[in-house]
Amino acid sequence: MTKELVLTDANFQKDVLGASQPVLVDFWAEWCGPCRMLSPVVARIAEANQGKIIVGKMNVDENQETPQKYGIQGIPTLLFFKNGNVVNQIVGFQGQDNIQRAVDEVVSA
Repeated sequence: MTKELVLTDANFQKDVLGASQPVLVDFWAEWCGPCRMLSPVVARIAEANQGKIIVGKMNVDENQETPQKYGIQGIPTLLFFKNGNVVNQIVGFQGQDNIQRAVDEVVSA
């Protein structure tokens, strides 16, 4: 089973911006109902796309610098990074099919 990376303000530069593969970052918080609904979907995406994309989760309550830098206002927000740049964004709860489509677009772009 693939484990999503736990991302922090401290490791974001290296693990996301410096990654050789595309990275999907799930910005979430413990108290957020839609975030909790999205969590197993993100886990399945990580599992299904092993080797194609890195999946990480960032708790916005514990890390405020990075979400602020990327203008995260509503959670859950998924940001897709490629070569250190944001290439796609999904805000709010989405089904696995929509997220997988976005992953496929980012990976093949």
